[in-house]
Amino acid sequence: MSAGNAARLFLDMMAAERGASANTLGAYGRDLDDYEGFLLTQGVGAGEAQTSHIRAYLAELSGRGLASASVARRLSAVRQFHRFLYVENYRGDDPAAVLEGPRRGRPLPKVLTLDEVTRLIETAHARAAEPAPGLGEQARRARTACFVELLYATGLRVSELAALPASAANAKGDAIIVRGKGNKERLVPLGEAAKGAMRVWRAALERLAAERAAKAGAKAKGAAKEEAAGRWLFPSGAASGHITRQQVALDLKDLALAAGLDPGKLSPHVLRHAFASHLLAHGADLRIVQTLLGHSDISTTQIYTHVLDERLKSLVRDLHPLSDAGGD
Repeated sequence: MSAGNAARLFLDMMAAERGASANTLGAYGRDLDDYEGFLLTQGVGAGEAQTSHIRAYLAELSGRGLASASVARRLSAVRQFHRFLYVENYRGDDPAAVLEGPRRGRPLPKVLTLDEVTRLIETAHARAAEPAPGLGEQARRARTACFVELLYATGLRVSELAALPASAANAKGDAIIVRGKGNKERLVPLGEAAKGAMRVWRAALERLAAERAAKAGAKAKGAAKEEAAGRWLFPSGAASGHITRQQVALDLKDLALAAGLDPGKLSPHVLRHAFASHLLAHGADLRIVQTLLGHSDISTTQIYTHVLDERLKSLVRDLHPLSDAGGD
């Protein structure tokens, strides 16, 4: 069997048995093409490659200047490919089984300071209150202010934010139910600022719908009213019926520019990180933050332990009787 045929069979298996997405399959395909191209320079194919060939390939990747994370991803593709060849009896051994990938330090999340978040929120509300060129722009600004308030107040994932039901704006209590990863539901506390931002946004959306209805025929009037009172908190013309994650990110970058911040520093996920980090810095328990973020495993939440480390150092420095700050 040729290397190309083997790779195609492997990708077919990934799609059929593991439900790999088109993006994942494309990435695996490119990684395996690169690996097989290297093997050709060594005069062997995937069926004859030995552990020494794979080690040489990894060394060659490092020599190209690839980051350890990129090398680890390529090795993962090669490992799974050779495992497939072995399990499916295309070869009698697995030369990649004994290899360990490069160590990868888990990067710390990008976090905004409290002052930066405050500036974002203040800028968002100031823009929403200013006269705008049309109700469409006025509604967009109100929506952006709602994005910021909700993301920072709740730590929602952007996918969870985009798919919030319209009923969230009418929540009578101090929490809403959010459907997250794995279709799991969790209760997320909601402050007055976030609830107020939702009310302002929905009022702006209703004004926009009324304007559109006034300019349209009877059929279009019904559609405009349905959009304003529809299923989603953030309706749009997208196939899903609600706003896309990409649009949320674009609106936040526009807000960052208006607030004098680097747009590259701001994304929905950065606000989620700010929510978690600021809570921990002000005394929240890691388990509580895990629950609020919807992490199924505490190890995922532990990327924020750098915040706890700094807080513990401060406590020892400020409160321990033998520290310099502790006095005599």
